[in-house]
Amino acid sequence: MDLTIYLEEAAQVSFAFIIGAVIGLEREFRSKPAGFRTMILISVGACLYTILSKENAGYGSADRIASNIVTGIGFIGAGVIFKEGISVNGLTTAALIWITAALGMAIGYHNYPLAIVVSCMVVIALFVLEPVQRFINRFHRVKDYKIRTVNLGGNFRNELEDFFKSHDLTFRCMKFIKDDNDAVYLYRISSPDRNYDLVNQFLLQHQDVKSFDV
Repeated sequence: MDLTIYLEEAAQVSFAFIIGAVIGLEREFRSKPAGFRTMILISVGACLYTILSKENAGYGSADRIASNIVTGIGFIGAGVIFKEGISVNGLTTAALIWITAALGMAIGYHNYPLAIVVSCMVVIALFVLEPVQRFINRFHRVKDYKIRTVNLGGNFRNELEDFFKSHDLTFRCMKFIKDDNDAVYLYRISSPDRNYDLVNQFLLQHQDVKSFDV
C-alpha cells in the first residue's frame, strides 16, 4: 500500500476545504442561502469526484464524472435563485456555487496555480469590488417600485401618475395585479437627479398605500 498517494489526495481535499471555507465566509457574513458549510461541501465534493474520476479512468471516460459534476452543480445553483416581483435574487450566490465547484475540480486535477489565481480573483470580486459596485449603484437612474394599496386604491393611480408628471419623473406601469381586496402596482421610475426621496415620502404619507418596496 502506497501511503504517499493517500497523503497526496488528503492534501488535495484539505486544500479544497480551505478554498471553500474562504469563499463561504463571505456568503455567511451576508447571511446568504449557501453559506460557510455549503461552500466547503461543494468544493470538497467536486474535488473528491474529480479524484475518483481519475482513479477510475481505466473503466471508462475520465471526464464523464467531471461533466456530471457541472450538471449537478447547476441544480444546486438554480435552487438559490428566486424571483420577487421584477427583481431576481440569488444570481451571485449561484455563480459562486458554480465557481467553487470548478475550483474543487481544478484542485482534484492538481492544477494548484490556476486554483490559487482564480480564488484570488473571486475574493477580489467579493470584497474589493463591492465599494465600486456601491459607487456605481449611486448613479442608477431607474428604480422599480412594488406598491400595494388598500381597497383597490381608489383614485391612487391617477394621483401617483400626476405626482410623477409634476416632478418630471419618467415612469411606466409594468404590471397591475388584484390581490384579494388589494391592488399591487409595479412601476419603473426614472429620476434625472436620482432623488427618489420625494417618491418615498409621497408613498409613506399616502393613506391608500398599504406597503411598498424598492
